[in-house]
Amino acid sequence: MLTSIKTGWKSFVKKHPTVAQFLLFFLVSNGVTVLQMILMPAFKSMLGLTPLVNTDFKVWHLGANPDGTPYYIFNYAAGELSKGGGGGLAYFLAVEITMAIAQVINFFLQRNVTFKANNSALKAAMWYVIAYVIITIGAAALQGVYKAPIYHFFINGLGMGAGGEAVADVITMLINSAISFWVFFPIFKIIFKNEA
Repeated sequence: MLTSIKTGWKSFVKKHPTVAQFLLFFLVSNGVTVLQMILMPAFKSMLGLTPLVNTDFKVWHLGANPDGTPYYIFNYAAGELSKGGGGGLAYFLAVEITMAIAQVINFFLQRNVTFKANNSALKAAMWYVIAYVIITIGAAALQGVYKAPIYHFFINGLGMGAGGEAVADVITMLINSAISFWVFFPIFKIIFKNEA
């Protein structure tokens, strides 16, 4: 049975190489998302025990929110999320450390498994990092639109407190992952080349 599955997959790959790559990309991306969902609460919990949770991290002021407050691309106000804060520098670092680990793993799996690339790993890594930085900044800018209402709804609106914070964490991670998912596939098609 395993042999017939392998044979069928090889035949499918020959007939539909881009669709096969997309399916593998989808599987790897979802695996990396699950890893993020495991790592993020661990880093958030560890860093939440430090004074960094009470350190504002607001970077790149761009105009104002609809309510007139300043809008920042990276906006992590001091204080615990469940108490009305933004998680501070602790939350920002938890997100970025988790993302960095996930992206390193994603790079190698996508390059070697999904796209079977044999072009320069260094050149591909450079373009990957550039794309990651641009996508991270874009996703952070979009997060300013949906993050606060999601946390407010689950923590205060439904009265879930810390449980609502955990649900909101998962939802914001899924939104970020979905943004990355749809943007990265065409980028990977460009940077991961099989020059056979």
